[in-house]
Amino acid sequence: MLILSLPFALSNFAQVLASVAEMIVTGGAAGGAGLSAVATSGQVVMFMTLICVGFSMGGQVMVSQLVGAGKREELNKTIGTLFSITAAMGLLMTLAGLLFCKAILRLLKTPDISFQMAADYLFISSAGMLFFYGGNMVLSVLRGMGNSKQPCIFIFASCITSIFLVFLFSVKSGLGVAGVAFAAVIGQGVSFFWSVLYLRRNRSEFGFDFKPRSFIPEKKAAAALLKLGIPFALRSASVNISMMFVTALANSAGVAASAVFGIGQRLNDAADKISLAVNYSVSTVAGQNFAARNFERSKKSVYWGWFYSFAVYIAFAAVFLTNTSGLFRIFTREQDVLALAPAFAYAVVWGFPAIALTRGTNGFIQGVGNSVLILIFSLVDGFILRISLCRFLGVTLGMGLYGIFLGYGLAAYGTAVPGVIYVFCGLWKKRETSI
Repeated sequence: MLILSLPFALSNFAQVLASVAEMIVTGGAAGGAGLSAVATSGQVVMFMTLICVGFSMGGQVMVSQLVGAGKREELNKTIGTLFSITAAMGLLMTLAGLLFCKAILRLLKTPDISFQMAADYLFISSAGMLFFYGGNMVLSVLRGMGNSKQPCIFIFASCITSIFLVFLFSVKSGLGVAGVAFAAVIGQGVSFFWSVLYLRRNRSEFGFDFKPRSFIPEKKAAAALLKLGIPFALRSASVNISMMFVTALANSAGVAASAVFGIGQRLNDAADKISLAVNYSVSTVAGQNFAARNFERSKKSVYWGWFYSFAVYIAFAAVFLTNTSGLFRIFTREQDVLALAPAFAYAVVWGFPAIALTRGTNGFIQGVGNSVLILIFSLVDGFILRISLCRFLGVTLGMGLYGIFLGYGLAAYGTAVPGVIYVFCGLWKKRETSI
């Protein structure tokens, strides 16, 4: 699992670096207003991409279980179906983003001073959404087959391209927030085209022939993918919708509060993305062993997932609590923003133990193919706990920004606790494989 996780962690760390570079450049070029714009529109982009991530998780589970069950002859129709459905979804999201970007930003109470920059960022990102959808689909196939090295290389190439172009477009060319969006889209395009080329050159190894007829969705594979993918996608969407609610609450408190939340999310995202590598590896190991009916080995993957995840979050909690101002000063020197930084850092660490637990349990639940349970957990997390806790602590109890951010962190326990119960109760052993 460690060997499988490391490339995931490295590639996710590269994404963190690209995200940090994006915020640093934005803060320097456009100040707090630019940070607010990227934070707000970035939430919408995240929502659009997480729909894809949900279906890709379903595809990864199907591929891993086909490999574990030794059904390699079914890979071709499964991969082709995944390609076609993902492309259709990507096109739909592109059109939605292009047509409704300004209406969405108004719903999120985007500050007037940030509005046009946020609209530019969202419009450009929507135009490149197909690159993200296509690239993520290919990477899910590779991960499902246990190949974590190549996805790491592709993501590194994307992030290095993005970091270079962020400075070129935003600083040298003076495009500001729009330049940040252009850089991200081009970086995703690099990853997509390179990963497709790799899959095509190694098609005999991965079981997909790239013939036109293979892209026609196969009924059984499409049904299995939708059965898995829709709950995963709804799960991602529910959590992100609740995040947009928190964003709207922060935006209503002014540009400084919006900027703090945007920076804080990027810092929090560093821990999340690195630990998410554990989720991917648990999902692959648990899925392949579950399909082979090796239940004890599947369960053991959760224990190791917890070990690695807690190591990550303990380290990040120490940094968050001992160097808060230094972390936020990387992005901005505006004193009104820095004054609010402790409200975020001291609140979100309360949720770190819960997130560490979910990296093991959610990866396991995904691996055994119980996407409906993941959806239920996420609805509890997002719509019941995150929204209600943020409003209750921040508004009803009058705790202000600290209360909003505390609710944002504590909501993770709505997924963590029932996930642990599910792993130990053993009901998952009665499930059939998803393929």
